[in-house]
Amino acid sequence: MESLILRQWDDSDLELYTAMNSDSEVMRHFPSILSSEESLASFQKLRRAIDERGWGLWAVDVDGVFAGFTGLNIPTFSAPFTPCTEIGWRFRREYWGRGLATRAARKALDFGFETLKLHEIVSFTAATNVRSRRLMERLGLEWDTEGDFQHPAIPDGHVLRPHVLYRGRANKADAHEPPPRASVWTH
Repeated sequence: MESLILRQWDDSDLELYTAMNSDSEVMRHFPSILSSEESLASFQKLRRAIDERGWGLWAVDVDGVFAGFTGLNIPTFSAPFTPCTEIGWRFRREYWGRGLATRAARKALDFGFETLKLHEIVSFTAATNVRSRRLMERLGLEWDTEGDFQHPAIPDGHVLRPHVLYRGRANKADAHEPPPRASVWTH
């Protein structure tokens, strides 16, 4: 089995991260691909979030190579289900179909529920994104049909504006909201 590690971002990840964000198939369910400048700004933001909180959207390392990212994030837009903690992911196309996104996302969910003691983690995507929806279901997240929404960062009338909401809940009675900081996790 391939080794899989969630870790802080390295400078050496930027080139592959930028290439991933400019792949039209990877970015099919986003409004557009990202320019090199947009990828750099995103890269810096992802790294900074982990530095500040001790957790976030981690780089996924598969056998020593940057494969994509997964982890936890606090959305900045306003919706009926915010504030919340979401789980998200994006992988380079050559890593699709190998179960790696599921393995990585399970680690992130475990961290959220076991270490941060979150009572709920959500995930959302464009309604048309069948691959991500299937992954959400493999992770045991449940579709909250009442929670589906129009993503406020996507223009009215855009095919990607309708989003679906999935929820995962902790099984532990001691779950609570996340602490402001947790130790960096690299398992």
